[in-house]
Amino acid sequence: MKVVIFCGGLGMRIRTGPESLPKPMMPIGSRPVLWHVMRYYAHFGHTEFILCLGYGASAVKDYFLDYRETSSNDFVLTKGGSHVEMLATDISDWTITFIDTGVSTAIGERLRRVRPYLEDDEVFLANYGDVLTDAPMNDLIAEFETRDAVANLLAVKPQDSFHVVEICGGNRVTGLVPVADMSMRINGGYFVLRQGIFDYLDEGDDLVMDGFVRAAADGKLYATAYDGFWAPMDTLKERTALEEQYRTGVSPWAVWRDRPVEPGRPVFPVMVEEPSGLAAK
Repeated sequence: MKVVIFCGGLGMRIRTGPESLPKPMMPIGSRPVLWHVMRYYAHFGHTEFILCLGYGASAVKDYFLDYRETSSNDFVLTKGGSHVEMLATDISDWTITFIDTGVSTAIGERLRRVRPYLEDDEVFLANYGDVLTDAPMNDLIAEFETRDAVANLLAVKPQDSFHVVEICGGNRVTGLVPVADMSMRINGGYFVLRQGIFDYLDEGDDLVMDGFVRAAADGKLYATAYDGFWAPMDTLKERTALEEQYRTGVSPWAVWRDRPVEPGRPVFPVMVEEPSGLAAK
């Protein structure tokens, strides 16, 4: 099953200068967050990737063209360094299609521009390329395939530390509620899609606020509520937190390290069938 990854955004909130790397190429440990996302999908057997490039396209291309398996895998060196035997590999079985979809292109339009590479897949996956989770993807797909829907998104609780202020008449504060404790859900950036999603996308559209809104109006959009690990990397603060987790060996998103795939195991107790209250990324 192909995986479309939108990795052409400017990432203004995380850039450290005018020549900064595109956000998906910002590192966590020795590998960019884009690699972590792709490695997550590969763990579940999805190794055909379509990268929707934009800002910093050359950085993404060069990274994979110059990829060194030895950076993150054990190996045996013999014959004075002329022969390297890999004991494990990351991307040897991956197929990666690199498509330039424009610098300022909306995500829905980026998806439209790679449609010719998806025609053999009635169901396919998509991701923002800068959010991490440990959600069991194959269970998400299996649930989606039972639905008469064109799209499903992972619905997660907000991660922000903000508080909602409750005010009554006379501006008297009656309560402070952490946003993470509220019943609201936000778009987690992990999508399962059918070809029918293209019926809801016009030229230049955004995927969520245009395509998903129209699909929801027709009852064709579902959301899966997930309370496990999920973390974005939109800001330097969020990147620092992920770096610290990785440094200390606490990387819940790295499901490929010690978790076998368990297809058929139910893990989503809540199905949100009316996602009108979901916030878009």
